[in-house]
Amino acid sequence: MVDATLSAPRVGRDPAWVKGLILTLVVGFIVLFLVAPLAMVFAGALSKGAAPFLMALGQPDSLSAIRLTLIVAAIAVPFNAVFGISAAWAIAKHRFPGKAFLITLIDLPFSVSPVVAGLIYVLVFGLQGWFGNWLSDHDIKIVFAVPGIILATIFVTFPFVARELIPLMQAQGTDEEEAAATLGAGGLQTFWRVTTPNIRWGLLYGVLLSNARAMGEFGAVSVVSGHIRGLTNTMPLHVEILYNEYDFVGAFSVAALLCLLAIVTLVLKAVLETLEPEASRHGL
Repeated sequence: MVDATLSAPRVGRDPAWVKGLILTLVVGFIVLFLVAPLAMVFAGALSKGAAPFLMALGQPDSLSAIRLTLIVAAIAVPFNAVFGISAAWAIAKHRFPGKAFLITLIDLPFSVSPVVAGLIYVLVFGLQGWFGNWLSDHDIKIVFAVPGIILATIFVTFPFVARELIPLMQAQGTDEEEAAATLGAGGLQTFWRVTTPNIRWGLLYGVLLSNARAMGEFGAVSVVSGHIRGLTNTMPLHVEILYNEYDFVGAFSVAALLCLLAIVTLVLKAVLETLEPEASRHGL
């Protein structure tokens, strides 16, 4: 009879030099491809001091880009949250024909190039598009205007919330909802009192990821925006324009602010990951 302890894999018993090599490679990649580029951005933004950095952010075009980025994220993220909850509820809690196809459609923005996504909206809503003449006759602007930027941002970000919630709801099953229905709870009451507490951490996590992508999206927004300074330029587009004009301090300043927003998002994500098991232990 073979001793189970002898046949079991020696997990975590690699030689010290192997652990050191792996750790060195991981840290090296992080420093080379993450920390160093971020440091270069902040160094470029502050290369001439804090005053030019703040002055670059205070320019009317920069303020317009910052404001538009926040507006687009403030509209796209709640939309994605509603869609993500609805899609996850339908897929995880109900059976219907075409469920696998619906999941594939939700994943579509992950595989389609953002540039192609932007081009789709131009072909549909542009002047030569399917609805171009009708929109022009009614003086409605979607492409090369804020509505087009919002639509493109929603397209590239809407899988994030749904993809966080679908496996979570599937793992939880339907027992608690069925018990609530047996006790006389209505559909809305069951959702708020039973489903929502179970998915709130996954929902917040998905919202943060969606918000980070919405603020940093470049490809799709670049196609539909028209690059109109002060009107349709988001922060990533404004960085490109300033850099092409050799205004390196201005470009790095706006890029640094965008990096700070991303870092804040990552910090919130890390906090949520810390709080989730803590909340689970206390039954919250």
